[in-house]
Amino acid sequence: MLRGGLSFARLAVGKRGGLHCRIPKRSYAALTDLKQLPQPGDKLHGFTVQRAKSVPELQLAAVQLQHDKTGADYIHVARDDKNNVFAIGFKTNPNDDTGVPHILEHTTLCGSEKCELIVLYPVRDPFFKMLNRSLSNFMNAFTSGDHTTYPFATTNRVDFNNLMDVYMDATLKPLLLESDFKQEGWRIGPENPAEADSPLLFKGVVYNEMKGQMSDSSYLYYIRFQDHIFPDLHNSGGDPHKIPDLTLEQLRKFHRDHYNPSNAKIFTYGDAPIEEHLSRLNDKLSGFERANVDSDLREPITLNESKTITVPGPVDPLTDKNAQHKTSVSWIMNETADTVESFSLRIMSSYLLDGYGSPLYQGLIDEKLGSDFSPNTGYDTSSKKGILSVGLQNVRKEDLKTVQEKIHEVLQSVHDKGFDGKKVEGILHQLELALKHKTATFGMSVMQGLTPAWFNGVDPFDALSWEETVSKFKELYAKGGYLESLLKKYMLDANTLTFTMEPEPSYGKSLTNEEAARLAAEIEKVGGESAARGGLVEQELKLLEIQENARNQDLSCLPTVKVEDIPREMEKKPLQHGKIGNIPVQWRTAPTNGLTYFRAVNTLEDLPEELRMYLPLFTDAILRLGTPKKTMEELEDMIKLKTGGIKAGTHVSTNHSNLEITEEGLVFSGYCLDKNVPDMLELLRTILLETNFYAVSKLRTLIQGIASGFVNSLAESGHNFARTFAAAHLTPAARATEVMGGMTQVRLISNMAANEVYNEALDKLRKIAEFAARQNGLRVAVTCGTEAVSDNEAAVQKFIESLPIAQTPTRDSPLFDFEAPTKAFFPLPYQVSYTSSCVKTVPYTHKDGAALQMLSQLLTHKHLHHEIREKGGAYGGGAFHRGAGGIFGFYSYRDPNVANTLKIMETAGQWAVQKRWSERDLEEAKLSVFQGVDAPTSVSEEGMVYFLDGITDEMRQTRREQLLDVAVDDIRRVAQTYLVEQAGKEAIAVLGENKDWVDEAWNVFPLSLDPSQSVPADDRVVL
Repeated sequence: MLRGGLSFARLAVGKRGGLHCRIPKRSYAALTDLKQLPQPGDKLHGFTVQRAKSVPELQLAAVQLQHDKTGADYIHVARDDKNNVFAIGFKTNPNDDTGVPHILEHTTLCGSEKCELIVLYPVRDPFFKMLNRSLSNFMNAFTSGDHTTYPFATTNRVDFNNLMDVYMDATLKPLLLESDFKQEGWRIGPENPAEADSPLLFKGVVYNEMKGQMSDSSYLYYIRFQDHIFPDLHNSGGDPHKIPDLTLEQLRKFHRDHYNPSNAKIFTYGDAPIEEHLSRLNDKLSGFERANVDSDLREPITLNESKTITVPGPVDPLTDKNAQHKTSVSWIMNETADTVESFSLRIMSSYLLDGYGSPLYQGLIDEKLGSDFSPNTGYDTSSKKGILSVGLQNVRKEDLKTVQEKIHEVLQSVHDKGFDGKKVEGILHQLELALKHKTATFGMSVMQGLTPAWFNGVDPFDALSWEETVSKFKELYAKGGYLESLLKKYMLDANTLTFTMEPEPSYGKSLTNEEAARLAAEIEKVGGESAARGGLVEQELKLLEIQENARNQDLSCLPTVKVEDIPREMEKKPLQHGKIGNIPVQWRTAPTNGLTYFRAVNTLEDLPEELRMYLPLFTDAILRLGTPKKTMEELEDMIKLKTGGIKAGTHVSTNHSNLEITEEGLVFSGYCLDKNVPDMLELLRTILLETNFYAVSKLRTLIQGIASGFVNSLAESGHNFARTFAAAHLTPAARATEVMGGMTQVRLISNMAANEVYNEALDKLRKIAEFAARQNGLRVAVTCGTEAVSDNEAAVQKFIESLPIAQTPTRDSPLFDFEAPTKAFFPLPYQVSYTSSCVKTVPYTHKDGAALQMLSQLLTHKHLHHEIREKGGAYGGGAFHRGAGGIFGFYSYRDPNVANTLKIMETAGQWAVQKRWSERDLEEAKLSVFQGVDAPTSVSEEGMVYFLDGITDEMRQTRREQLLDVAVDDIRRVAQTYLVEQAGKEAIAVLGENKDWVDEAWNVFPLSLDPSQSVPADDRVVL
């Protein structure tokens, strides 16, 4: 993952789950007592302890060690948390744009020497095969700008040791076979080797992934910006123009130079004793000698004078064709090793940029100079020197100079007026609450926060020393003028880089032409197409044979946990139910570190479709428009000072026993210190009942920003939009989800942004406001410590009594005035596509639901991964079953070959029926499913399955037993019943590149913001 939100993580591995550990737990005091941990100078299992530190505010202690023989750097963080984390990372500065760190990340995980030595054939892709031999709740690999990290998390000790062995072997002793390089990196081959005249093209998982990334204008802007401000740090993900320059030998050399223990940083976290880790780590490391360390901390350019750079980019189809520029102003900041100054600059950045009331949001976006901040906006501390950028997207050409001038004007104004103390206090309060908020993934957060700093010269113990850093900041801030001096030093008195991307209508065509020319040149190197075709087809067929043989490999060299280790009884969280007046209230009392979590659902029955479509906009608007008495800036300041945040969203839930019964409504939530609950609920009441729905200008800014955000959402999560649309005609809940969160919303908001007509929307929002917050239809859930129950009950009662009793309008038309075609195509200017096919199945309590859930895992790991990803070259693909929604489906992600993928999806059911499933196959599927079933849960989420969906612990226990008891015959039966026998009843949706396979059988929905092509208001639901 590139810090800044750009990710090269391997797909389909962010699974959650875990097994409740049966090893006796030590107390928190014992776990984090420095006296109980190894002491500086101690020598243990080939390691020497360098230092140790207690961090009481985070309830942890850290020990740093060095491996004596290799010099490997190792940090263990001890904390009373059963969700143990491991990561090994390497400094991987790229010297070109071939994507060698990224391709190495993929091929490293394709097989290691340990497996080769034990079995006749090496196991291909042990990383993906371990997904269903493990109870991990996180397995992934990240290619960052200058380092590569391989982390996992699990609650099971045996699983932890298994995965540590696999990760260490995979990274330190990978096979790096030519076939894996061609599959994961790049190759030239026929699109379909079975067809004699099939066109030759570039193939490879990473190649296609990066084609998809580079088709996204926001990603492209960020990468081109990085090219110019950080030319010494090349594109670690890989530029498709340059990826074919990479050879297998260069890949292997890069591994030799960088993936050695001397260049490694190892991290462990949790309640497992450090002694257990040291022995295993030493076994893996002791076979290596000390080697060269990549200690090159690369820096951005030196701005001896201000610079201006303009580059071409693609046109965004969902934004105003006359406002397509992206522009930003950037400053080179401090040495990030100074953690106090970095923290101070982060406070300054948050002050300037975060929230609708921030100076730069008001000065730039509220002034209609752009729709949203540019992709690089913010303070980036992921390298030796920080970079702070401020910019906008969807800027008109004539406004470019104004944007740049306005940025400096706002900064000067903030400096001259001084930083508002209450706003700074609010930012610090948010950070304090973030520390108190108990999440199930705290260890992963520590790892992800520590790693970039650790690889770039920041003392990792300084990075952990939260209280010391905050205290030092407060001391400096109290002297007066501190933030102002930083603003002047690093921004007002400094040179800048102004970076602009201007739209080029032919940009996409130019990429296509360039790729064709590059392909022709590569083919010419081997004698031209007629001479090369035979060899390339043979190469493709050989790779297909290797991939096919891998399906039936002996995996005995890979470790595994067993289904028998999974408890048959689920862990239950006691809930109490009562009423305040006539309002149902659910209480979950648990240790919450002094916080109270509040959630409320307002159910809305029989709502007219014309209002339902505007519910998502309503939930955004109440947190944007302000009230007649208070601006949104004032409300935001209060929210930051008194809460950890207030949220609003839509609610759709399918009945657990009947797919035709759906609950819809709005959901509101927030959390705060126990003492601030009355203030939080008063703020919630204010935005619900007093929002000014006559603020046309602010609504315009909001809608333009949402429309701009859809561009990024489609590029990053196009498969989710495809799944949502494909499912829309199958159940009422799926239709409601599409109307309120799918392509219907994309088209509604985008066309509203294009037409610039907002009065109709404001009228709808005012109507919704009349019943959005009301006593009738309301239910409430509160999670807090026992000591806070009494005060919270009084505060909730006061909140409820402040709400009106109101009736909702009733529709006079059928349930949904909505038609979703069974084959829908949305053309987008991407070089890859997103695909989904869905069928209707059964409700949650139906006995077949468990077998369908297993079937989705079996198809994903045993069939679709091989066919769609390995053979087809898509970045990801699989099957899913929404147990609470009654939808079974298939998807592909960043897919270059949709026609082939659709054939695979169409025949997947018959393949599953004919497949001779083994008990081992079923065992792996169950392990994979229980990764999610037994996932660690944050205290704030405990009890929410019942509160939101009405699914009781008894229902969940029954489902648990059904999952454990699924048999092979059940798999074949549900595949026959729900996939084979429903052939022809499936719904398909595709987003992406328009190719020859899109014929008259498809309903095509162009996404255009040309007002002349906008969808009429009365047709916006019927797509």
